[in-house]
Amino acid sequence: MLVRSLIAATAALLLVVPAAQAQDTSATATYGSVRLSSGFAPDPHSVTLTAGGSLDASGLGSPCTGSIARAPDYELTYSAGSLPLYITSTSSTDTTLVVNGPDGRWYCNDDTNGNNPLVTFNNPQSGTYDIWVGTFSGGTASATLAISELYSAGGNGGGGGGGGGGGYPDTSARATYGETYLSSGFTPDPHQVSVVAGGGLQASTVSSSCRGSIATAPDYQITYTAGSLPLAIQTRSGADTTLVVNGPDGEWYCDDDSGGGNNAQVYFSKPSSGVYDIWVGTYSGGNQSATLLITEVP
Repeated sequence: MLVRSLIAATAALLLVVPAAQAQDTSATATYGSVRLSSGFAPDPHSVTLTAGGSLDASGLGSPCTGSIARAPDYELTYSAGSLPLYITSTSSTDTTLVVNGPDGRWYCNDDTNGNNPLVTFNNPQSGTYDIWVGTFSGGTASATLAISELYSAGGNGGGGGGGGGGGYPDTSARATYGETYLSSGFTPDPHQVSVVAGGGLQASTVSSSCRGSIATAPDYQITYTAGSLPLAIQTRSGADTTLVVNGPDGEWYCDDDSGGGNNAQVYFSKPSSGVYDIWVGTYSGGNQSATLLITEVP
């Protein structure tokens, strides 16, 4: 009986030790918590903390990296709306991010903006986000964690449907305002969707002929089956809007004022079938409400 008790006690100890060494989403966040609802102000919501810890984030799997603490550094309880959600950190050292989302999955990033990480949720869920800020080379370092729906470089507000100041448009990202399948002859024509134009990227990073401020993720995506009709992509807004389109051929197409007044239009006289990723920009920066129109009878 004594031997069995000792074996049972030893087994229990072996089970407890690994748990104590793992990231603990149930632990109280070291630097506090906050409840935010979509449209929150001020944006970004920022908190100063000490990044790093004694655990290796790579144990969570690729692409997680860096040294993090056992308890979350910060906890966000978020009520989602139509906007994306960005979590980033800035520091004089190389920091990493580890986020456990409301779906229980792990999301990680290292160097989206120089040595600063960015975790993007283009269609965020409501619920709890547990956040760890790590250090790539170990040790600890001062850092600022920023939570934003209008992200630009350095975690400052001012994006539209996406962000990332010094980066490049990401055609692989999920479109912020949705996607659709259209075949030539579609009705109703035009197909319309409301978006928030603008973002933290300069469209000129795509080409010197492109204008305006755009998001990282596409604002809208269409998968189009072509026929004999042309295809026009247009904007309607009270502000000066621009368009950036990545076509099925992988080429970039841009316009500023061809849609009449301050509206933009990208026109394909003989469109190809395939995926069109679309960004609606603002010529003077900032965010503006706009309507995106897809038509075969411009």
